[in-house]
Amino acid sequence: MEWLTIGAFARACRLSPKALRLYDELELLRPARVDATTGYRYYTLAQLEQARLVAWLRRLGMPLARIRTVCALPPAAAADEIRAYWAQVEAETAVRRDLAGFLVDELTATPRKDTTVLELRYSAHSDPGRVRPANQDTAHAGARLLAIADGYGPAGAPASSAAVAALRFLDAADLPAGNVLNLLADAVHGATEAVRDVAGTDENGTTLTALLWTGSRIALVHIGDSRAYLLRGGALFRITHDHTVVQSLIDEGRLTAEEAVIHPQRALLLKALTTGTPDLKLHDAEPGDRYLLCSDGLSGVVPDATIRDLLTTATAPDTAVHSLVDAANTAGGPDNVSCVVADVVETAARPPAS
Repeated sequence: MEWLTIGAFARACRLSPKALRLYDELELLRPARVDATTGYRYYTLAQLEQARLVAWLRRLGMPLARIRTVCALPPAAAADEIRAYWAQVEAETAVRRDLAGFLVDELTATPRKDTTVLELRYSAHSDPGRVRPANQDTAHAGARLLAIADGYGPAGAPASSAAVAALRFLDAADLPAGNVLNLLADAVHGATEAVRDVAGTDENGTTLTALLWTGSRIALVHIGDSRAYLLRGGALFRITHDHTVVQSLIDEGRLTAEEAVIHPQRALLLKALTTGTPDLKLHDAEPGDRYLLCSDGLSGVVPDATIRDLLTTATAPDTAVHSLVDAANTAGGPDNVSCVVADVVETAARPPAS
C-alpha cells in the first residue's frame, strides 16, 4: 500500500493540512494510519475520492455536519442531499437579497417631511407556558423602551425583573440626539449591577434584549438567546444573533440549523447579562415597521415562517402578541414565553408651542 503524508495528500485533494486535521477531529475524514510515536498522519490513494468530494462540498459552502451526512450516503442519495442543500441555499439567498434591497432603500430614502412624526404603538404579553411551574420572563413595552429578559436559575425571576426595572427610567428620560448608544450602554451597566445584587451566584442570571426609541431611530442592546425581529415590507429579518453554544457551532459550520433545533445543548448560553459584553446597534426606522422581541420560549418552538405569518396577519400589536404566545403554547409550551410587538406609525406633527 502506498502511504501519502498529510502534506502530499493535502496537495492531491486540494485541502489544507489544517483542514485535514480538523476533519480528523470531527471524524469526517480520518487518516488511514497515525504514527504511534510521532502522531504523524498518513493517507492512502483510495481516500482521495472522498477528500475531493469534501473539498467540493466545502466550496459550495456546505456545513461540515451536513457534509458528514452526504459522505455516508450512496451516490444517488448523496446527489439528492446536495440538490436539497442547494435549494435551501437559493431560498436563503432570496432572503438576503430582500435584506440587501431593504438596506439600499434605507440608505437612499428621501428624508421625511417635518409635517409628520413617527411614534410607537406597542403591546407586551408574558405567559408561563404549559410545563414550567413559574414564569421567569419579564416583558416591558413603553413609549420609548421595549424589553425582554429571560431569567435562569433559582433566582431567575428576580434577575430578569431587576434587569428590566433598571432600564425603565429610559421611558421618561430626555434622550440625547447624538449619543443614545452611550446612554443605553450606561443604563445596561446599571442593569448588570442590579442583576448581580439579586442573583448572588453565577447559577442565576438573565438574558436581555431591548430597543430604545428616539423618535426616528432604534437603539438595540442584546445579550443571550432572546431575540429581536423586524418585519418590513412583508419580509422578516432577525436583527439579533444568539449567544449560545449551538449558534457558535452553526457559525463554525459544525452544525446545521436543523440539527440545532434538536441539539441537547441548544439552551446553553455562551453569554448572559452578567457574564459578557452585550451587542449594541443603531439604525433608522421606517413607517410600517413592526418589531418583535421574544424569549426563546417562542423562537425555540415556533418556526420563523410561522412567526412571520402571525406578525403579518395581526392587525394590531395586542393581537399579535397573544397570537404568538398561543402558537408557542399550541406547540407544547415547554418554556415561559414572552413577546413584545411594536409598530412604527406616522402621526401629524404637533404645532410648536406659542
